[in-house]
Amino acid sequence: MNNESATIGLVNPKSPENVGMVMRAAGCYAAQQVFYTGERYNRARQFFTDTKNAHQKIPLQYVDDLLTAIPQSASVVGVELIEGAIPLIHFEHPERAHYIFGPEDGSLSQTILDACDHVVYIPTIGCMNLAATVNVVLYDRLAKRVGSAIEDRPVAQNRDTNSRARLVK
Repeated sequence: MNNESATIGLVNPKSPENVGMVMRAAGCYAAQQVFYTGERYNRARQFFTDTKNAHQKIPLQYVDDLLTAIPQSASVVGVELIEGAIPLIHFEHPERAHYIFGPEDGSLSQTILDACDHVVYIPTIGCMNLAATVNVVLYDRLAKRVGSAIEDRPVAQNRDTNSRARLVK
């Protein structure tokens, strides 16, 4: 991995649709790898919805414990709607980060929270689903990195093959 890298950990994701959308987000925002725990995803894996086939470029790996999957020298960032967490808008992302997201129908365990270097939350009215949360966190990471490699890519390299609209003034 290079100096700037992000990996994602998912605690027992609830649905294959969410994992597919997380993989798409990982591809869009240059995450290097996605780890997950639990059995729910494995049981429903045939319904996986990674429409951009990010899983062909970004490893998706089952692990028993997300804390064993932390890349060397990465800061652990828990993402949880919890009292005392840092609002994402005020958070400075570490260069090397391992983001851990809890399940939609639960929370990060105290063991994981205790292992985090930072815990952040997204200020919202209500809560978001897992895939939306991953997208917002990874976009925030990218948006706060002026001069990133993604920022300099021409729009045509990023858009869907069916998108041919042009802005004419």
